[in-house]
Amino acid sequence: MAKQSIFGRVSQLAKANINAMLDSAEDPQKMLDQMVRDYTDNIAEAETAVAQTIGNLRMIEEDYTEDKQASADWGNKALAASGKADEFRASGDTANADKFDSLAKVAIQRQMQSESEAKSAEPSISSQREIVEKLKTGLDAMKSKRHELVSKRDELVARAKSAQAQNQVQEAVKAIDFMDPTSEVSRFEEKIRREEARVRGAAELASSSLDAQFNSLEDLGEQTEIEARLAALKGPKSAPSITTGADE
Repeated sequence: MAKQSIFGRVSQLAKANINAMLDSAEDPQKMLDQMVRDYTDNIAEAETAVAQTIGNLRMIEEDYTEDKQASADWGNKALAASGKADEFRASGDTANADKFDSLAKVAIQRQMQSESEAKSAEPSISSQREIVEKLKTGLDAMKSKRHELVSKRDELVARAKSAQAQNQVQEAVKAIDFMDPTSEVSRFEEKIRREEARVRGAAELASSSLDAQFNSLEDLGEQTEIEARLAALKGPKSAPSITTGADE
């Protein structure tokens, strides 16, 4: 019963759909780790059961071989006893002839017993051989499935680590974008540009004011020249008289 139970577990685990189980798992990696442990434990248990079953089979086979050999040996003894009995009977020794015939009968009885035991063991041997082959097949499938599980787990772990590394890189890139030193430089450059623009504006304003002053000077000079020319047109008469002390 225990062997059949183990065989059932071997078959069930070997037929397990790993991908479907992974899809329904909340934490596939933990589930795979647990499955690997379960497979490893069940494989060890199954190996023990298979080894025991093989041992039992070999023991039955040895008993079968011994029964077959015993049957042959008792047949030879029966033949030898019967031949001896014939010799004694041919010589007129009826007593010894009957004695050896009795021995031949005993040997034949033992031969028949050995044959019966060997024959009764044959179905058991056939059944045990079938069970052993099934257990071996199931065990091989289970080992193959365990290898698949380990590969899946290793692949999943590698993918998880890769995803984690990519996430860390993305977070680092986000942090760099958020605290981008070039943006600070850009802001400082913008500040300088505004200051430069202010200086240019002030200079332009100052230049405009200076030009206005020069323009007013030019207007004043022109007015002076006009007055002078007007005075010249009027001649000396229009010139104001200047009284000196000598005239008085």
